[in-house]
Amino acid sequence: MTKLELIPSKYHFLSGSVLKLLAVVSMLIDHTASVLLQKSPIVLLTIGRRSLKLYTAMRLIGRLAFPIFAFLLVEGFLHTRDRKKYGIRLLAFAVISEIPWDLEHAARLFRWSSQNVFFTLFVGYLGLCVVERLLKSEEGRVKYTLALLALLVVSVLLKADYGCSGFGFILTMYLLREQPLFQAVVGSCFLGSRWQAGFAFIPLNLYNGERGFIKGRILQVLFYAVYPLHMLLLYYIRLKTIGY
Repeated sequence: MTKLELIPSKYHFLSGSVLKLLAVVSMLIDHTASVLLQKSPIVLLTIGRRSLKLYTAMRLIGRLAFPIFAFLLVEGFLHTRDRKKYGIRLLAFAVISEIPWDLEHAARLFRWSSQNVFFTLFVGYLGLCVVERLLKSEEGRVKYTLALLALLVVSVLLKADYGCSGFGFILTMYLLREQPLFQAVVGSCFLGSRWQAGFAFIPLNLYNGERGFIKGRILQVLFYAVYPLHMLLLYYIRLKTIGY
């Protein structure tokens, strides 16, 4: 099948490290607006009777984060030297991030109504492992199909950020990784009401396949640690300013 690109390969100039920074920055912008600026009256632009508030603009920018994180998850799955350690790292940060997530969103240590996005990424990672075996196996297709359906159910019951649509999005990113145009179209369909996140496919299709400057265990751990640490910081700022 002919590879249909969204952006010609000669224009691909973004490394994986740049995508990581873009994902982190857009996430920080999104969460800052969500936690601290929900009632902000600041208007950035007015056209006729329509106005664009600072809060709305920041949330729209934040939509870029999840598709990029999902893309990086697939890249990590394809290139990691140790699949087991990669999965354990995702699960560990999902558990570590849960209390900061609950504090940031409800000022409580434990809240079962929703879980952080690392759980979505972890379940998606398990899904990638199952899909890979499903595509390679001829005798175990029923078993792996049932496992995939079980993970879909888990993604619903967990009530993690992006939920089952996030799970389907991650699998789409993997299955259509050789067809960027179709990946963007189908992937955007999984985003639903968060369709603005589809704009993330622009920087994703500028990816040049290179790892970039974020190398080594320390920088990798710091990349993951930004998630729980920034939520604790936002929780503290809100607690000391506007309260919960």
